Amino acid sequence: MNNETSKNNPLICDIETGMCETTDTTSESTSTNKVSSDKKSIKIIYYTDPICSSCWGIEPQLRKLKLEYGDAVEIDYRMGGLLPDWSYNSGGISSPADVASHWDEVSVHYDMPIDGDLWLEDPMDSSYPSSIAFKAAQLQDKQKAILYMREMREMMFLEKKNMAKWENLAIAAEKVGLDLKQLKTDFEGKAQDLFKEDLKLGQELGVRGFPTMFFVDEAGNQETVYGTRPYAFYEMAILKLNPNTKKSEYSKTWENLFAIYPTLTAKEFSELSGTPRADSEKQLNDLVSAGKLKTYTTKNGSIWKITK
Repeated sequence: MNNETSKNNPLICDIETGMCETTDTTSESTSTNKVSSDKKSIKIIYYTDPICSSCWGIEPQLRKLKLEYGDAVEIDYRMGGLLPDWSYNSGGISSPADVASHWDEVSVHYDMPIDGDLWLEDPMDSSYPSSIAFKAAQLQDKQKAILYMREMREMMFLEKKNMAKWENLAIAAEKVGLDLKQLKTDFEGKAQDLFKEDLKLGQELGVRGFPTMFFVDEAGNQETVYGTRPYAFYEMAILKLNPNTKKSEYSKTWENLFAIYPTLTAKEFSELSGTPRADSEKQLNDLVSAGKLKTYTTKNGSIWKITK
């Protein structure tokens, strides 16, 4: 796929930068005055999008960051509006099907299971419905909203479910224990305005793609990490702002990790447990054979879940 096409389609992420860039990149500057940290010593404003493949690629690093620095950082999830609709195209992308092979490539690059056939079988026409649904979930319970985002992504990237459809958004909501009636009310009301506020703040901060993380201390000093990067980049951003930030120790046993995160990919398990990637999949499959875990397999990898 040529570079001109990549520049004009936000769903074609740049593997080298780890960034899914939006079509509107006119604002490049960021301001340290628009955001400030509260409660915890460092606030992370995380600009993401439910259907962003590079944001799925960052999950191992993000989950580890929560385990090691969750006591010191507060993560504020913001929606960026990656795909308004298909009318923006000017780079030779004629249909969603052109994204399918790219998602398969991204899956291999990030070592995270993604089945690009979604774009051939039941393509999404926008990322706005899932983004607004997430904002509606935040109104109910911020922790459940994070679980909701994860569930939406697993249904989409692995099960090839169209997450622009309310029926699928509702299934994901029920799985994580959200009040479906309230979610629908907020989805059609308050969440619409909250989503618009996220888009507005993103423009003011100069967000040009996803994932983007702004690390801000209590004084308003800021470090920014663009794209999907190795874990050290995120840790370094925290320590630059506060070198005295203490890293929390956590148990790296499979039992503890699955108690915290009920679903893990082999890459995530490797990142969190310290198990070499070459060995992590075998260890997880051995636990499946022992009846401790179950697995869901796609053409581009698997995910493991705790057996209930």
